[in-house]
Amino acid sequence: MPKKAGMEAWKKKRRQEHLEKKKYRYYIFCEGEQTEPQYFAGFKRLIEENPIYKDMVLIEIEPCAAETMRVIGMAERYVKKNKIQKGQIWCVYDKDSFPADDFNGVVLRAERLNKENPELQYHTAWSNECIEFWFLLHFAYYTSNNHRKEYISFLNDKFGELGIGKYQKNMKNIFDILMEKGNPKLAIRYAKRIIKDGQDKTPTEIAPGTKVYELVEELAKYLPEEIKDYF
Repeated sequence: MPKKAGMEAWKKKRRQEHLEKKKYRYYIFCEGEQTEPQYFAGFKRLIEENPIYKDMVLIEIEPCAAETMRVIGMAERYVKKNKIQKGQIWCVYDKDSFPADDFNGVVLRAERLNKENPELQYHTAWSNECIEFWFLLHFAYYTSNNHRKEYISFLNDKFGELGIGKYQKNMKNIFDILMEKGNPKLAIRYAKRIIKDGQDKTPTEIAPGTKVYELVEELAKYLPEEIKDYF
């Protein structure tokens, strides 16, 4: 075996051993390439800085640049390729203008996959119609089913009031802005209320709505105590 190939195999083995030591494992597959990954990277950073959990929690964030059913498809291929047998697989995706069957289909596919291995569970953190609706809830309770442009306009106005310029899709500090200038605790409460009100409806029919709060609550458990209070 060539020296370089041997080194690569050794690194791969060491990485696998490192991952196996992690008790809590989260694999997050994001429809978008920047907005969602930047947001969840904020959780990852703080958790990895937390001396209590940094050696216990694994968080891997995978931008997919794909929509709805393709996101969970990419998650399945990643799981198979890396022989993942334990952990939580989270698919973060938007409704946008994609067909209802595709949007609802991700939830149905996750439910089927979850019957195969109780230690490897798939979760759907969807937003109808976009992740910006979750961001918006940090500032207000909002139930009008509008186009994403309206949600972005709302965020632009709110950011302007706060003196932090305009909302941008690829803001690297979006996590910090929402935590420090918004109210994550209220956002979770508002999102839960909306989901409860639509409990007999499909994800497509809950418009607007979001289940991103479920992943946020999971990750918030591992944040430093002084940060956890925000959630």
